[in-house]
Amino acid sequence: MKFSKPRILALTLLAAAVAAAALVPAELLAAQSKKVKKAIKAVAKKTPGIDYTGEFVNFGQWKEVQQFLDEMVAKHGFERKELDAMLQQVRYVDAAVQLVKPAPPGKPKNWHAYSSRFIEPIRINAGVAFWNQHRDTLARAESQYGVPAEIIVGILGVETIYGRDTGRFRVMDVLTTLAFAYPLAPNREARMAFFRGELEATLLHARNTGSDPFALLGSYAGAVGLPQFMPGNIAKYAVDFDGDGKVDLRNSPGDAIGSVAAFLVGHGWQREQTGPLVYTARVSPSRAWEAYVNQGLEAKYRREDLSTAGVVTTSSLPEGMLYGLVDLQNGSDPTEYWVGTPNFYTITQYNRSYFYAMSVVELGRAVSLSRKEL
Repeated sequence: MKFSKPRILALTLLAAAVAAAALVPAELLAAQSKKVKKAIKAVAKKTPGIDYTGEFVNFGQWKEVQQFLDEMVAKHGFERKELDAMLQQVRYVDAAVQLVKPAPPGKPKNWHAYSSRFIEPIRINAGVAFWNQHRDTLARAESQYGVPAEIIVGILGVETIYGRDTGRFRVMDVLTTLAFAYPLAPNREARMAFFRGELEATLLHARNTGSDPFALLGSYAGAVGLPQFMPGNIAKYAVDFDGDGKVDLRNSPGDAIGSVAAFLVGHGWQREQTGPLVYTARVSPSRAWEAYVNQGLEAKYRREDLSTAGVVTTSSLPEGMLYGLVDLQNGSDPTEYWVGTPNFYTITQYNRSYFYAMSVVELGRAVSLSRKEL
């Protein structure tokens, strides 16, 4: 069946609200606004019962899908008949396609607008409650992995408001949709390959755990649970931190806490770096520092390199470390500059965005300060 335009619009808009904390590009998050919220309410009144089952599409007739299923049989020993039957249950989700489309060109990035979505009273108060409730587990994770509690709290707050918004899409639906029907974009082939890998990981996860793959719910991009792990990362980094014999990122805060810490360590978190993750900075009018902007998500410059280029920090940088220049654009307002440490850049491996990493740092700090004030 086909949905009407209002129904598709409702799916798209509600998905944006439900999955706002998922792993998505900074530009897309920044593009969502109060107008979207008003539109959701307006369409919802006309469209009773938002439907997440999606639209049936016979993916099994698609050549690329058939090749994927052949690979699953050859690589992993799946039964082709079982895969074919499973595919009949998959639904096409237009909302996922709409939400992964690139942001409109020409719209300037705005750090203040972006961060105001996350550094706000609801998340801060929820973070205080979460930290107080799970203080022992957070302390154990910090001791075992070397990741500060406030960073773990910051990530879980930005991602899902501590489990409040984990997503209501069937992961099999959205991953199949994006793996084979990704919208036109310069990186379309790479993104489709990524989602095919995640679909593969989902099927393996279901088989290894003896679970129903269609019972796995997540964001419109297929991210799962409190920490919004993609299925491939569940296999690599998720841990049974509550000791109940299974990994449950959707219902176990303990597993979510331990898994976030394990992910960061797996991506290079250095426990011996105990100082600030970022340092406020000023840049000189000479603009020699521009050579250090947009040089990738990695700390690779000595403090002397940055200083010589006209980057001045408000406090001295520790010796023996590498750094990077972080620019947080503010639309028509002046850009903020920071010097990031290796651990700051590790957070960008969770979501490849300066805006995201800085929101994690600032939300974690805000929650920590609020706890101390009580």
